[in-house]
Amino acid sequence: MDESVTVTAALVGTVVALPLLAFFSTMWLCPGMIIRAYNWFMRLKLGLVVRYSYSGSYRFCYFSRGTPGGATPSLLLLHGFSASKDMWLPFVKYVPVEQHILCVDMPGHEGTSRVGSDDYSIQSQVARIHQFVQSVGLDKRPFHLVGTSMGGNIAGVYAATYPSYLSGVTLMCPSGLVYPTESEFITRLREIEKNPEGSTIPLIPSSPQELEDMLRLCCHKPLKVPRQVLRGLLDNRIHHNHFYRELFMTLVEEKSRHSLQESLHLITSPLQVIWGKHDQVLDVSGASALQAAVPHSQLFLLDDCGHTIALERPRRAAQLIIDFLSAQEVHSKDTE
Repeated sequence: MDESVTVTAALVGTVVALPLLAFFSTMWLCPGMIIRAYNWFMRLKLGLVVRYSYSGSYRFCYFSRGTPGGATPSLLLLHGFSASKDMWLPFVKYVPVEQHILCVDMPGHEGTSRVGSDDYSIQSQVARIHQFVQSVGLDKRPFHLVGTSMGGNIAGVYAATYPSYLSGVTLMCPSGLVYPTESEFITRLREIEKNPEGSTIPLIPSSPQELEDMLRLCCHKPLKVPRQVLRGLLDNRIHHNHFYRELFMTLVEEKSRHSLQESLHLITSPLQVIWGKHDQVLDVSGASALQAAVPHSQLFLLDDCGHTIALERPRRAAQLIIDFLSAQEVHSKDTE
């Protein structure tokens, strides 16, 4: 073989090998960076733009797509405890591109301000979300609010507190209710209350095994997650664990524990409830309790689904919400 050909082949091999070597080295040494890069790529692919808004010195981080004023109301998504706006990426994939959509990091989470002196009770977080609504101009026209788990609790209390700002609300497996049947997780909470300092909270993992256990608790079907991906997910959240623990203990205090249940009678907006039939975190019996308290609500129970609807059944959840939005728009026009 000609020497120049050999040298060229070696150079090509090196050019190809170096990025691969860099990727696998990063995956091994800094797996959290790969997770962040993946989320960045998915936002780019879905046309989502990361933005910041301010209420005084308080900063909100969110991503958005589209512009308000379309055929359907704007859509604001509130994530659950210890998650971030990126948890909605699988869901956004199935939302029509013309739909105006915003996903905000909840108070203290990811890119939104974390102020040590802040009160993170449900009512205080509702007030913060209203500040966000005003800071981005969502208060100019009724919008549709979606919340899951803790975010569902906040969305429901927001609907009870600021009804004139909403065209409708969707609650996905919300916390803050009195559940006719208690899940194993709620039973575990009772043990944590008795010994808060020495207890491990299942939603705040500190090791890959605990993270795997948390995913098994939250998802109906086990997720096949490679060990390095687990490490990456854990690396990106473990340094927030002290905050998550303080927030969690605030949410289970008397002030916040049943905040949604206590506000249900004040919800007048069109209400949609979506729940996974196999939710092990917050029992699906909460859906019937919610519907009994708000008779005009629409209830959808999803097969083969646990607590993390946006991850397990994103296409179905997106379709249900878009159909609900469209139906409300038709109803609004019919009553004009």
